[in-house]
Amino acid sequence: MKSALLLALLCTATVFAQQPAPKPAPPKAAAPATPADTAWHDVTKWGVEGRAWGDQERKRWFDRLPAKAEGKVTPAVWSLSRDSAGMMVRFKTDAPVIYTRYMLAKAQLAMPHMPATGVSGIDLYARNDKGQWRWVQVTRPGAQKVEATLISGLAPGLREYAAYLPLYNGIESLEIGVPPGAKFEGLAPRTEKPIVFYGTSITHGACASRPGMVHTAILGRRFDRPVLNIGFSGNGRMDTAVGELLTEVDAAVYVIDCLPNMSPADVTAKCVPLVKLLRATRPNTPIVLVEDRRFTNDWITPAKSKFHDENHAALRQAYEQLKQAGVGNLHYIGGDHLYGDDTEGATDASHANDLGFMRQADAFEPVLRTVLRP
Repeated sequence: MKSALLLALLCTATVFAQQPAPKPAPPKAAAPATPADTAWHDVTKWGVEGRAWGDQERKRWFDRLPAKAEGKVTPAVWSLSRDSAGMMVRFKTDAPVIYTRYMLAKAQLAMPHMPATGVSGIDLYARNDKGQWRWVQVTRPGAQKVEATLISGLAPGLREYAAYLPLYNGIESLEIGVPPGAKFEGLAPRTEKPIVFYGTSITHGACASRPGMVHTAILGRRFDRPVLNIGFSGNGRMDTAVGELLTEVDAAVYVIDCLPNMSPADVTAKCVPLVKLLRATRPNTPIVLVEDRRFTNDWITPAKSKFHDENHAALRQAYEQLKQAGVGNLHYIGGDHLYGDDTEGATDASHANDLGFMRQADAFEPVLRTVLRP
């Protein structure tokens, strides 16, 4: 009986082995990221804010510095200037859905302490019925080439939008898409003098969750005017070469916020010459000097606390020296409370989180309102 059972099993196995393997089902075609009839609009056709130096030649259209800066600024500053931090494009549309497609310059979409939405995202705002800027949506990049629905289900009506570009990535190309038949108007960059921020990785945008949450962008919305972000991660050092470029920008105000990348000796050596360089070319433009924020854990790390004390003292001494030398329209923002007083304003003790950026904007705003008052 056992032999018969074994023979039956062997015959069954032979039959299954002789049958051809089933053909795999053909792969389903991937659904298109956006509809085929989307009307695409290239933002370079009408321009972005936060891109200074006019029509001077660029290595890449979305670079922050003109091509002539290469070889004059340090290699690190040049490389970092190719990130699109601070750039913002405006447009009007009545579309019920908005699409975007863009090509990023770098494959690294995120950092260990900063998400892809901030490093490489496009961050959309719109004006409400009262003319106030309100957040809408941000892209979630998963590859260098992004093609996605930014937002759908929008309330009817023609309104103004502003899209902030990536903070720690560059842009090769960028388009905004709407359904066929929707009204669309690209809005040229505003002509008001920009608020110019020269600073470090914090100005650059670390570690905002999305591009519109950097204090520079927050202040741009509050003052409803253009902003120029000249922040260079680890390399905001009051360099003369950067200062010479800034003299070419007809700014509403220069905000110099470089201390997080400088030692007290650097501040003593470089602050006065930078301010005098700007003042020689722009005799009436306000200049604001900003102390470095304190590490949020300096309460328990005495060496850091001592470093901040000495850095602040060096900047205050430079400020007083400039005032005594007759440099006018010079202003000062202290650093002790830029992130607040509860130790919750930073991602890694050094770089602001969204709460820290909001608090910085709150600290900067009253000084800038005084400076920009007609």
